Amino acid sequence: MSTEVANESSHAVDESEFAALATFVLDEMHVHPQAELEVRFVDAEVMTELNERWMDATGATDVLAFPMDELRPGSPGTPSSEGILGSVVLCPQVAIDQARTAGHSADEEMLLLTTHGILHLLGYDHAEPEEEKEMFALQRRLLLTFLGSRPAVPGRTEQGS
Repeated sequence: MSTEVANESSHAVDESEFAALATFVLDEMHVHPQAELEVRFVDAEVMTELNERWMDATGATDVLAFPMDELRPGSPGTPSSEGILGSVVLCPQVAIDQARTAGHSADEEMLLLTTHGILHLLGYDHAEPEEEKEMFALQRRLLLTFLGSRPAVPGRTEQGS
């Protein structure tokens, strides 16, 4: 699995943790081991431009997903097709504000948003109530399992809070 994590924002990001999350989610979703994914962190100005250009919406948003080869989840023993999954673009500044409101760390919010973006790349959506229920339950399970499996690092969840 090839996951490129690029931090083009002014916020410090533990790129290895986001690469580990992406690998975990893609493995859990039985995505082909040769699939490619980009996770990119950008400042609010860049996110505003992307949001206006591609979503016809104003201002910065938390996460955008740009699918490429429309890969879908595989099943145990039968991975998805090989190809380029796409890009997940996150805005740490928006994530930090959302984290404060939600009462958790900015890192946890960005891990949640990364998981959310990857699920969008895999074809999940939340436009309808049933879709939202399915996607958010899967998102929660994946994130909690990932968080529960990683070794404790003092101060990790406090970064960016």
